[in-house]
Amino acid sequence: MNDTKSLPELPDHLSGNPRSPFHVAEIFEHDIGIRLNGKERNDVEEYCISEGWVKVASAKALDRRGQPLLIKMKGTVEAFYK
Repeated sequence: MNDTKSLPELPDHLSGNPRSPFHVAEIFEHDIGIRLNGKERNDVEEYCISEGWVKVASAKALDRRGQPLLIKMKGTVEAFYK
């Protein structure tokens, strides 16, 4: 089991994209999980707990830079270490 005292605190807003100002590299050294409305999701690219949303990549649509478009889903968001 992980020692939670040595783990950094999960931020309110976190992004998996290294170019984002909300990306924190130390967090991604550990396994984290996201629950949206009580259901665990594995496809979350970005989340905000206080505003209650997650962003997931669309299946086929790309933006003009070739990155997948992100779809915002709203609900109760919980972030945790696995």
